[in-house]
Amino acid sequence: MRIRVSSAVSRGLRASYSCGVRRAIGSASWRGMGTTTMRRSKDNAADLRTIPCYTIPEAAHYLRVSPSTLRSWVLGQDYVTGGEQRRYKPLLKIAERRPPTLSFLDLVEAHVLKAIRRDHHVPMQKVRRALDWVAKEFGSKRPLLDHQFASDGYNLFLEHYGSLVDLSATPQLAMREVLRLYLTRIERDAAGVPIKLYPFTRRSEQGDPAAVEVDPRVSFGRPVIRGTGIPTHIIAERYKAGDSLAMLAQDYERTEAEIEEAVRCELPLQAA
Repeated sequence: MRIRVSSAVSRGLRASYSCGVRRAIGSASWRGMGTTTMRRSKDNAADLRTIPCYTIPEAAHYLRVSPSTLRSWVLGQDYVTGGEQRRYKPLLKIAERRPPTLSFLDLVEAHVLKAIRRDHHVPMQKVRRALDWVAKEFGSKRPLLDHQFASDGYNLFLEHYGSLVDLSATPQLAMREVLRLYLTRIERDAAGVPIKLYPFTRRSEQGDPAAVEVDPRVSFGRPVIRGTGIPTHIIAERYKAGDSLAMLAQDYERTEAEIEEAVRCELPLQAA
């Protein structure tokens, strides 16, 4: 079935498009950094996953969260209690704090954390306690990245988390489904370590086609159309300049649906 973009969405796609900081990419043609880009050994690929690569605004854009929210997760947040100012400890440790820059693995970890915090406004200190518990339970410094968490560990986590924050059975069930959905967007290597992330490109995660991938080995870790080296920001720039979805689909030999998702990936949060 041919996908058509509504006039409202089309206006949103063309309005106030922002690519953010495109370090090391510039406006180069996608053909110069396609699927042959950055072919490395497995050891080098593992190193690429830990290299500081994404600013907070960039990472927040890919994750569909506000920069202030992500900043509080990775840097902590001030709060006042009893007339005294205190500070929440960060929920996640990132590759570089000055300036704050996330690695690919940091990005994946924040992706999982978003599923946990999405619909329930739970105080950060309780989330911190739950994360400390699951880290001890798994014997892992980064349990949200652990393959045990992705298999059946998240059920144990949710049981503990639910009792800690006093969630009833229905919200726990809803959170379990959301977390399961988010975990399916992570591709892992034979050792269980994340190697690709398929970020959501729509406000509603249900039915999101996973047409865009983030792979630290391709296009400097920037989003590309799945299975290709075609950066989404190049597609979006051409669409903004006036090229139609049909024209772009023909030029890049992709479907119009894939082109639409590439453009959606680069939309501001409110317009996606």
